[in-house]
Amino acid sequence: MVVGEFTQETDLLVIGGGPGGYSAAFRAAQRGVQTTLVEATPFLGGECLHHGCIPSKTLLAVAEILGLAEHAKALGIEFAAPKVDLDAVRAWKDQVIVKLVKGLDSLCKRYGIDHVQGRAQFEDSRHVALLGGEVARIRFRKAIIATGSRPAVLRGVQVDSPRVMDSKSALGISEIPAHLLVIGGGYIGLELGSVYSALGSEVTVVEMLDRLLPGADGDLVRPLAKRLGKQLHEICLSTRVTRMTDSDKGIQVAFEGKRVPQRELYEGVLVAVGRRPNTQELGLSNTGVELDDHGFIQVDEQFRTADKRIYAVGDVVGEPMLAHHAIHQGHVCADIIAGRDAVFDVRAVPAVVFTDPEIAWCGLTEDEAKAGNIPICVKKMSWVASGRATAIGRTDGLTKIIFEPETGRILGVGITGAHAGEMIAEAMLAIEMGAVATDLAETIHAHPTLSETMGEAAALMVHDLEKVERQ
Repeated sequence: MVVGEFTQETDLLVIGGGPGGYSAAFRAAQRGVQTTLVEATPFLGGECLHHGCIPSKTLLAVAEILGLAEHAKALGIEFAAPKVDLDAVRAWKDQVIVKLVKGLDSLCKRYGIDHVQGRAQFEDSRHVALLGGEVARIRFRKAIIATGSRPAVLRGVQVDSPRVMDSKSALGISEIPAHLLVIGGGYIGLELGSVYSALGSEVTVVEMLDRLLPGADGDLVRPLAKRLGKQLHEICLSTRVTRMTDSDKGIQVAFEGKRVPQRELYEGVLVAVGRRPNTQELGLSNTGVELDDHGFIQVDEQFRTADKRIYAVGDVVGEPMLAHHAIHQGHVCADIIAGRDAVFDVRAVPAVVFTDPEIAWCGLTEDEAKAGNIPICVKKMSWVASGRATAIGRTDGLTKIIFEPETGRILGVGITGAHAGEMIAEAMLAIEMGAVATDLAETIHAHPTLSETMGEAAALMVHDLEKVERQ
């Protein structure tokens, strides 16, 4: 028999080897479910590991070191101008990826998961054909779609040129353009813009809305916007790109809006205007799976699609399109398939923007409360009063907590500042446990630390509650 002529059978087929897919496969296999994991590329990890979360944070670590060297002048230490070896930077980034890929491969073997390469297309609700793989066809009892997302394109404007990058190609850092235009003021544009700025590009950011990071709390964005205003060449809000033209000298760009950039010719352009679900070319029309108008797979609270045998997790089911969100969904979905009584029931999902300063938040935001007419009490603690922030010369931070007025229950937390992404875990635990202001205020935080600002902000709420009780 020639390899590929037979139909392989499995109890659970997971399509997609990114965070949602491999997490579901690992959990299912741990629960005793025979599992086959299909990935179109030779390596597990998906967009996050190869072209997203991991390489971007690796490069942001490089940018952070360069920033710290510059910041050291304020602390009385001056270094010689740093020399950046792009080949060595790329090698380090690639080394990080390879190490993590090997870890995923090792876990696949440990859990007895059959890892198959190929591009899956549904033939019906029980079978997929594999294109370009070692197995031609797989019959499954149940399947999980976890094929992730891809960068969105500026239709009608974006030109096909090596000078025009998306987040995937930008992470290759093949060269550092003298002048870089970043289209999109969301987290991808600001993170990668920060990297290229640190490596020597003159960066201009254009955002069609009137603020950076439109989904984040305005109070949290302001300290970042102020710092980026010094680091980047220009930040142009309420402005959009209307035309791109490729030429020998670079990309000629036309704009319209409130603040048109000074420059029109750029050696590089990064398009960072969001992501789209990878639901095309899966053959979903051969199944009962239903999509919404934006191409996202419709699922219930247990990740079941309209086809009883098929589930979906991660970016393909909609916002928030975050790796840790997909991982948790994958775990819950696998537990359900394994026969456990599980449901995706979280009070909050953390979000982190790894700029300088970092921004992190979870739970209810002030804007959401206003939109929903939800009564709240807001307490803020500026890092100007933090001993630790003062000692490291980073008093540009802010800790903000949203409380339920009558009970003091913590509904949401936002943090801007150094290491905000690490600090948000305490806030997540507080929200998930239904903690109240007193719980945070009376938790002993080590001194001097940035996390003290959490307890101090909570103490402000406790004071207000006690004042009401005395009246």
